[in-house]
Amino acid sequence: MTTVTTPTPTSELIAEPWASEQTITCRDDRVGLRAVIAIDDTTLGPGFGGVRYRAYPSTEAAAREAQRLAAAMTLKHALAELPYGGAKSVVMLEGAAPAPGSTERRALFARFGEMIARTAGTYVPGVDMGTLLEDMQTIRDDGGARAFCDEVSPSPFTARGVHAAMRAAAVHHHGAAGLSGLHVVVQGVGSVGAEVARLAHADGARLTVADVDTARAEELARELGGATVAADAAPFHDADVFSPCAVARVVTRDTLERFPARIIAGAANDTLDEPGCAEALRAAGITYVPDFVANAGGVVQVHGGVAGWSEQETLAAIDRIGERVTGLLETGEAQGITPVAAALQRASAALGREIVA
Repeated sequence: MTTVTTPTPTSELIAEPWASEQTITCRDDRVGLRAVIAIDDTTLGPGFGGVRYRAYPSTEAAAREAQRLAAAMTLKHALAELPYGGAKSVVMLEGAAPAPGSTERRALFARFGEMIARTAGTYVPGVDMGTLLEDMQTIRDDGGARAFCDEVSPSPFTARGVHAAMRAAAVHHHGAAGLSGLHVVVQGVGSVGAEVARLAHADGARLTVADVDTARAEELARELGGATVAADAAPFHDADVFSPCAVARVVTRDTLERFPARIIAGAANDTLDEPGCAEALRAAGITYVPDFVANAGGVVQVHGGVAGWSEQETLAAIDRIGERVTGLLETGEAQGITPVAAALQRASAALGREIVA
């Protein structure tokens, strides 16, 4: 028996109707699908961005997140010099997520794939929070839509890019020794954060790690000869470098004065609570690497696979994130602006329109 629910009024579906080139809502009661696709900008190519699968308090909140993350993907691709626009989608989760490989989950993502196929290639999905490689395979094989990240996890490549960004900031701030001898705090040690910690450790950094899963943090700390700290205390723990690799909006106007680290570089999206935090960080003498620059390694790897790059070519392209960070920090210092503002200047030039924070 099919359960029919009352549709949410259109006025509640779109947080900001004109924030993106297209914002598309998708619904199918037969499989329990409620999703939003936001295509932010296609100046440089089709919109590429992951599919998030999580609970949201409202459809408005889901639409707002899709649009916000899609805009960040536009910047990420422009700064990484990739031939894609920015896009993102969210699938709303109600209750427990269907188990991987289950008929229910496959039906959900197959139907969503059919919805994506209607965009005629304007939106290309990939793995994101809550989705799996096999979900992308279902979107592709059963839904008939083009999908990225369907064979290789992007996490190690995202971590490599974050490490390159962190090391470049350390060289800029501390000199040629880079991360060697510095104290790095990594907040969130999932597949990306744990690898960031390992790479920093290999550079001679001293590590403190934090995660809501304390057992996972403790295991990594033992591996690296480091220490642990509570996840919510990580931003304020004494350190030279703070690397947020979990929750968004860690830096707020109310808390940034409590940050002891002089460098912030991590994988988490939306590190800053609001745009004015970038200038406040600069005034406080904290070097902030824009998250959409630091965490681009995964999308670079995906494009490398599509373009047929060798492994060496792909890794070299990811490592160039460090060169971009150096350039942004030098531009910021020369012009008396934040690294975020310097990044937006470059993105504006690539897109042919002014982008402001």
